[in-house]
Amino acid sequence: VQLQACGGGLVQAGASLRLSCAASGRTFRTDALGWFRQAPGKEREFVAAISRSSGSTDYAESVKGRFTISRDIAKNTVYLQMDSLKPEDTAVYYCAAAPIYGMSYNYWGQGTEVTVSS
Repeated sequence: VQLQACGGGLVQAGASLRLSCAASGRTFRTDALGWFRQAPGKEREFVAAISRSSGSTDYAESVKGRFTISRDIAKNTVYLQMDSLKPEDTAVYYCAAAPIYGMSYNYWGQGTEVTVSS
């Protein structure tokens, strides 16, 4: 499974961005699609996840109410709509996939950088 993320950029606080991650290859092997982020000097952290089959979602507390994860099954693409961005959202964002929703992620895409200025 290959994952290609895009959509990052430089925005001001309060703005919105939408990240996209296109999956290719043996995507039938994956049900969970997720977003993680890593800020400078910090460890990678979970942001959001969605089940390809059920549409169930999960969010980190820090982004609840501001970020929305969604998927387009026909396009094998997962999106992360980020609203009301804050400087602390600045990070490299990675998409990932796992065989089963709620289990460890074993497929990772390259990161896309998001910078939020105050």
